[in-house]
Amino acid sequence: MEKKRPELLVPAGSPEVLKVAVGYGADAVYIGGEEFSLRAKAKNFGPEEMAEGIAYAHARGVKVYVTANILAHEAELADAAAYFSMLAELKPDALIISDPGLFMLARRHCPEIPVHISTQASNTNSESFAFWHAQGAKRVVCARELSLEEIRAIRRNIPEELEIECFVHGAMCASYSGRCFLSASLTGRSANQGECTHPCRWKYYLMEETRPGEYMPIEQNERGSYIFNSKDLCMIGHIPELVEAGIDSFKIEGRMKTALYVAMVARTYRMALDLYLRSEEEYRQKLDWLQKEVRAATFRPYSTGFYFGRPGEEGQTTDDGRYVTGQVYLGRVDQKDEAGRLHIIQKNKFSVGSELEIMKPDGRDISARVLKMQNADGAAVESCPHAAEEIWLTLSEEAEEGDILRTMSV
Repeated sequence: MEKKRPELLVPAGSPEVLKVAVGYGADAVYIGGEEFSLRAKAKNFGPEEMAEGIAYAHARGVKVYVTANILAHEAELADAAAYFSMLAELKPDALIISDPGLFMLARRHCPEIPVHISTQASNTNSESFAFWHAQGAKRVVCARELSLEEIRAIRRNIPEELEIECFVHGAMCASYSGRCFLSASLTGRSANQGECTHPCRWKYYLMEETRPGEYMPIEQNERGSYIFNSKDLCMIGHIPELVEAGIDSFKIEGRMKTALYVAMVARTYRMALDLYLRSEEEYRQKLDWLQKEVRAATFRPYSTGFYFGRPGEEGQTTDDGRYVTGQVYLGRVDQKDEAGRLHIIQKNKFSVGSELEIMKPDGRDISARVLKMQNADGAAVESCPHAAEEIWLTLSEEAEEGDILRTMSV
């Protein structure tokens, strides 16, 4: 029996990252506009950038979903209606919405655009899925608190045409389906309005009321106590279980992530899915490399979240707030001239003579050395110490437009 092919859905927090996601294996990307998105601190997309991004993706057979997943207040409804009318002209492939009021506005002002119900809506059972299907939703994103057993049961009990989307990789949240008031309470910036300051990642102490200044430890290590800080989700080792559960879309979290992170994670999950759909044996044979590759990106310690039951000692909460630092993003080749010079906007420092890797969308990583560097005016330079400089490179190995340059594997 032929296995069902799930969609690989990849985040894009900026136009640059959208192109990377498309090039490195996404079937669909999700983006946010400048309003009504839960990642207000991402670069996001203005109307012109959104139109260009949709056209770029569609020309390459990739879908674009636009997030409008805040919990809206009354004063925002008129602007939301105008926003949806604008989106009706741009024609993205779907909207991602959690607020029932915004859902109604979207149905009214852009009825031709399908709606996906965000994980923020906390859908945890088949009756909730059926409710949204009856309202006209095409897809429901599972609450992250669901196990694979529960997802399988939901799949059996909902209409076949109603799609299920699940997060498979990326940051987790200490609060239920991301609906958190901690940031708003401590800083006045609400997570439910896209302005989360991530206080769950901060270090905390316990102090008894009658003994001010006397701090008591809470299961801390030498760096302090991180009692809310969640591990990252990683399901690269469980592709068969995810496919067999009947999930229609595998979603990667990360609209605040770099182009290198998105490229590495998207490419790895693309390869994992394609390998498994071709042959489970091939997927198993390549699994060590796949797991090594997702650990080359910058990440918090990984877990499988709630997929195999409630997290225990090795589950969701970590004892350490640090990221594990992976490879460094040097730049993306956005132009190649007739002489073979490569144009990049440099992201981190490197120099003539530096050893690096050319990361290709097809899975190859080619070691290369920097032979020559020139600035935007054509003058020879030995290094590019400042971010966002325009640089022309000559490398010892061939690279093409769209390739990522990164530090070499360790």
